[in-house]
Amino acid sequence: MILVTGGAGYIGSHTVIDLANNGYDVLILDNLDNASPRAVESIRKVTNKDIPFVQIDLCDAQALQNVFKEYKIDGIIHFAAHKSVNESVLLPLKYFKNNLIGLINLLEMVEKYQVKNFIFSSSCSVYGNTSELPVTEDTALSPPECPYARTKIMGEEILRDISLNADTHFIALRYFNPAGAHPSGLLGESALNTATNLVPVICETGAGLRESMTVFGTDYPTRDGSCIRDFIHVMDLAHAHTLALRYASNHQQDNFSIFNLGIGAGVTVLEAIHAFEHTSGQKLNYILGPRRDGDVVEIYADYTKAKQLLGWTPQHDIQSIMDTAWRWQLNKLY
Repeated sequence: MILVTGGAGYIGSHTVIDLANNGYDVLILDNLDNASPRAVESIRKVTNKDIPFVQIDLCDAQALQNVFKEYKIDGIIHFAAHKSVNESVLLPLKYFKNNLIGLINLLEMVEKYQVKNFIFSSSCSVYGNTSELPVTEDTALSPPECPYARTKIMGEEILRDISLNADTHFIALRYFNPAGAHPSGLLGESALNTATNLVPVICETGAGLRESMTVFGTDYPTRDGSCIRDFIHVMDLAHAHTLALRYASNHQQDNFSIFNLGIGAGVTVLEAIHAFEHTSGQKLNYILGPRRDGDVVEIYADYTKAKQLLGWTPQHDIQSIMDTAWRWQLNKLY
């Protein structure tokens, strides 16, 4: 059985679907701090499987151990973490406590119950404001721009150190900007906390749930002055986790591996807005504002390693992202 922590969250829920569709038995763990139990219902509806769900917090070591006593866990995909760049700047201790203690508790279970494969949800934020584009897995890490990014760097370092004397194969997936939704329209990004990621903010503004949105920074050294990001469709990202799990199971010679997951092309914030306008057929009400703390100027991936070793190639572009995200947004309204 594959344990997916944060499995009711955005990326986790879509990954559970991909795993189930590829024949894996899955157990969902989530504290529902920023996710809805409706996501679990949607997963079961899409997969037509009664996938088990346990509501616990990874920082509760005893509750976590009880899960490992009850279920035979063969592999782990670890998503559960706080993820807001802006909030991490304001509340760094919250991020260090949750993201690192939860990881450490989980790794203690990995060691105690001899779990063979562990996939870690990392982030392109570990690269900071790099001058090398596109970034490869060998690109030097610049100083992190926010505490959230620092927790991902520290998480990778913990895994690297443990892997030196472990029988577990650890893989860190550094993904770029997940966006979009399941093509059924039944599942998408639906955090309980106020959305901060660009695509849901765009869709909420388009749906009239926000009076307007702000483009943070218009004086960056980019083609239109706004930040550049590598937006990757959540279903492409989900499938990469399934492929990484297969790779971990079949390639035990290297106990710690890192892969970039992005589409290899940058899209500016303003270009993303225009893609939405094309999809929805309406003009978006947005405001041009100052730069925001914690944002990097420009980053996009070289995913050659994932293509060569995992057999992974993204299938969706920014237009597909906006199409599915908007369909999901409209389904939430009615």
